[in-house]
Amino acid sequence: MEEVIAWVSAEGRLPDGRSADRGERSLALWLSGRRREAAEGTLDPAYSEGLARVPGWSENHRAVADEAHWHDRLAQLVDFLQEGNDWPRHHDYGSEHEHNLGVWIHTQRYKRRRGELDPLKVKLLDAAVPGWLAGRTRGRPRRR
Repeated sequence: MEEVIAWVSAEGRLPDGRSADRGERSLALWLSGRRREAAEGTLDPAYSEGLARVPGWSENHRAVADEAHWHDRLAQLVDFLQEGNDWPRHHDYGSEHEHNLGVWIHTQRYKRRRGELDPLKVKLLDAAVPGWLAGRTRGRPRRR
C-alpha cells in the first residue's frame, strides 16, 4: 500500500495495468485487487484508511468512461434530430453516424423494455428526446 501511495504521489496518477513498466503493472494489479475487495465489502480497514489518501483509487474508470459515452451519444442524438432528421435507423441507414445513433437508441429501447435501463437515463431520454421509445412511425415520414 505504501508503494502505491508513494508511486501515485510521485507520478500524479494511478498506475496503469498496461504499462510497459513491470513495476507499474504490478502496482496496478495490487490496486485492482483492493478495488474488488472494496466492492465486495471485504477490504481490510487498514487498507481502506491508507488508500483514502489516493484520490480516485476506488473509482471504476471503465464505468465512468461508459457513463460519459452514454451522455455523449444522447447529445449526438439531440443534435441529429434538431438538424431535421427523422429517428436514426440501425438498418438501411444513410450514414455511419446515423447507424451508430440508430444502434444506440435501439439498445436503449431494448433495455427499457427489459427493465434494464436506469430510471434516471429514462428520464433524461424523455426530457431530451420526447417520443424516443416509440421512435420512427411506419409509413410516411414525419412532417417537417
